[in-house]
Amino acid sequence: MMQKNTIGFKSWPVLFSVVLVLAMLVTGCGGRSGGPGGGALSNPPENESANNGNEASGKVVIDFWAQKFEDTTDAWFKKWVGEFNKSQSEVEVKLTIVPADAWDQKMKAAQAAGKAPDIRTINYGNVANAAKTGQLMALNDLMEPSAFDDLYDNMKDFVSVNGQYYAYPKLVEPSAVMFYRKDMFQEAGLDPNQPPKTWAELLDAAQKLTKKGVFGLSIAQTAPDLGWSSWGLQYNGAGHLAVTEDWSQADVNNDGYKAVLDFYQKAYQSGVMPKQALAGYADIKPFGEGKIAIQICGSWAIGQLRNTYKDMVDKVGIAPMASMDGDLTKPTATLGGWSLAVDGKSEHPQESADFISYLLAGDPNIMIDFFKTSQFSKFSPRKSVDEAMKSDPDASKDEWRALVSERIIPHSQAEPVYPWDISFALATSIESAMKGTSVDKALAKAEKDINDFIAKNKLAGTNPKK
Repeated sequence: MMQKNTIGFKSWPVLFSVVLVLAMLVTGCGGRSGGPGGGALSNPPENESANNGNEASGKVVIDFWAQKFEDTTDAWFKKWVGEFNKSQSEVEVKLTIVPADAWDQKMKAAQAAGKAPDIRTINYGNVANAAKTGQLMALNDLMEPSAFDDLYDNMKDFVSVNGQYYAYPKLVEPSAVMFYRKDMFQEAGLDPNQPPKTWAELLDAAQKLTKKGVFGLSIAQTAPDLGWSSWGLQYNGAGHLAVTEDWSQADVNNDGYKAVLDFYQKAYQSGVMPKQALAGYADIKPFGEGKIAIQICGSWAIGQLRNTYKDMVDKVGIAPMASMDGDLTKPTATLGGWSLAVDGKSEHPQESADFISYLLAGDPNIMIDFFKTSQFSKFSPRKSVDEAMKSDPDASKDEWRALVSERIIPHSQAEPVYPWDISFALATSIESAMKGTSVDKALAKAEKDINDFIAKNKLAGTNPKK
């Protein structure tokens, strides 16, 4: 998910970090690596480093900074950096694990001193802005074209600007997956093999599933959660996000956005949702405890269910989030996640890119090793990795992995790269509508707030993707 961007960005990544830390605490080793885009842990115990060898006398030394993730992800990085170093004698990769809450300060200091790492982790939302400011080096001439051909088409845009690739993706996580209790569906007279496909069907099913002690539906209901978790439904309802492509004005006062706010308003006002969230959007604990019959959450919840609520996994069905008109080939989720990039001033760009090719774009089994550690709650941006999983004993029999990778990810969209303030203004209008403000009035307020922000920050014409 997106982190801090450029002008006027508020502290929504911090909000995400809080949510994610809470989610990770309950998820255990299989939780998501990221925020709305796979955010790293914000409060790890301390810096870690793994240099994987002696001073590389005579070798080209590559500094690689990775943000602190779950212990299993950190261990995966250390394992494969070590394997790379052992595989040849000319390059030594030195890995440093950096706590997320120290990342910005440490990176800015290193850049100011001319000592930025050769390779860094970076989430998709930051790639375009970093490329625009010269922080990243284009990879087109440093990696084989086949490496980029291997990416799914809808993911190439995540790491490219004006036809140049500035990072190579590692993983993606869809922001919206429908988790539902099959046993509760049967008790309510609903077919567990036919989960709701339209927003109207979803609200109808939620009404039938609501009973004493159980709410029929849980979806984001506060602005900090709605700000990012609603992007997929904004794409679904309106066909675009909240501002014009040139970032010159708000684009929310239209029928598409009215439908989105109407859906959230009906869900909240009908009584199928709790009046106060039982947990943050990223946490599927209420569903795991049997208090919710249908919960919309990100794919990372798969790990949480498998680790913490093992006894009820057989009762759980998963499906794409319902769409406005029932067409599930239209986006209902955005994809967050992480990539690796070469610093724009690296003295060893080719060696750095070679390591990225080895780790992320080479042998599919290296990435399959990673996805196993996540209990298949994170997903590959590469076609060849998914193809190889069909022959892997563990991956090939995982029906949830197959459903998400085949029916949700191909239709999902990239997260926006515009400032969080815009997303938060729209999210505030959704929450306001849920609490009783008319949809028209809520959208008019969002339109004004977004346009005021654009004018104040001179945002028009600054989209780094254009």
